[in-house]
Amino acid sequence: MGSDHARPAPSAPPRVRRILVMTVVPLFVATVIAAVLLWPRGGSPQSDGGADVPRYSGTVTRVVMEPCPPSPSSPEGTPRVGDGRCGTVDVRVDDGPSAGQQVETPVPDGPGAPRVEVGDEVILVELTDPTDPTISNWNVAEHQRGTPMLWLAVVFAAAIVAFGRWRGLAALAGLAASFAILLTFVLPGIGAGKSPLLVAVVGAALIMFVVLYLTHGVSAQTSVAVLGTLGSLVLTGVLATVATAATHLTGFGSEEATTLSMFQGDVDLHGLLLAGIIIGSLGVLDDVTVTQAATVTELAHANPGLTRLQLYRAATRVGRAHIASTVNTIVLAYAGASLPLLLLLTADARPIGQILTSEFLAQEIVRSAVATLGLIAAVPLTTGLAAVVTAAGRTDATSPADASAPRPQTDRAEALAALISPRTGHPDESDPTRTPPPSTAADRWPEPNRSTDTTW
Repeated sequence: MGSDHARPAPSAPPRVRRILVMTVVPLFVATVIAAVLLWPRGGSPQSDGGADVPRYSGTVTRVVMEPCPPSPSSPEGTPRVGDGRCGTVDVRVDDGPSAGQQVETPVPDGPGAPRVEVGDEVILVELTDPTDPTISNWNVAEHQRGTPMLWLAVVFAAAIVAFGRWRGLAALAGLAASFAILLTFVLPGIGAGKSPLLVAVVGAALIMFVVLYLTHGVSAQTSVAVLGTLGSLVLTGVLATVATAATHLTGFGSEEATTLSMFQGDVDLHGLLLAGIIIGSLGVLDDVTVTQAATVTELAHANPGLTRLQLYRAATRVGRAHIASTVNTIVLAYAGASLPLLLLLTADARPIGQILTSEFLAQEIVRSAVATLGLIAAVPLTTGLAAVVTAAGRTDATSPADASAPRPQTDRAEALAALISPRTGHPDESDPTRTPPPSTAADRWPEPNRSTDTTW
């Protein structure tokens, strides 16, 4: 999460470091205490999803396709679902009690059914007849995806490390930490009936502390980004609460949410919607805050004479350009995740006003708008903090102050004397009989190596 936008930041003066430590450390301690209090205990809650069907690995050895028989129960002219995909598949079981055996399964049919060929690695399920446990049927559930996904993960990690080197390795560690916190704290906490909004805010803050300091190092610049991200997360949570309450969103805007309510009725779906907004905003927020903090640091390094207000204005102009592209990124990310939903809208015959205000689409609009507002607020907040910290550090230093000091004034009489003094190294111009030697570019100035900065 985030990226490296600058060279290693110079160390801040002791006074600035003390102020940042006194601000950041209590926030981190409060986050850890809240995580300990909210940490799920007693194991994961049991769902009503039924018994787990055994799943085994297998390899397809033969596929026999046959014409599908007519369906007498269907009206004439009605197309048969899965027409043309009938037959049998021979599969060698690779693990489990039946490892090494050849089993026969029907050709997978129906919407979303996998298309298998000889040599494919598949997942098998064994269905036992409840009236006679000795009778069982085998079916192909899906393809095995472990091997290609493992290779994709290896290429992904290798590319990041090859380009980012040690910083890329730290980014991978931060990514692993993010997933660890999500899988061990956020998801189990919400599943255990805790407040989704509170769990999401604490989990996002914990991810932010771990990832930012792990990826970008412990520095004043990173601490500014942490404070800006935390403030923006809190603001995003407040805006999400107000927006969902004003639009009367219930959280039942998707089929997944409805299915979850059937299996785990104690989950607050409205709070789950708020938690999704918080977690979804974190990844973009930390990139913006790190960029703004690094921009202020680089501007102060390039021009130590800039005042605090000038630093803020210059970095804000960079932030406006960043926001202009990031807003589009947020909307497209949500649109890409909701393409089936958007396709349904094209087939909906209702007026556009009713479609936009329906639960399932209003939820996505509120999600995008709130995330964007939190992102916009992150720019002035982080830039202002960075400008204050950088200006405070520059005041304690000596070289920037010397660079911004006014240039000493030279006595006017000395300047006039330098202008009217005769040029040395040339014949007296008052003698008309003397022929001046050919002049060169170096001879056109009294002292070729002298600079005008000393005189003026």
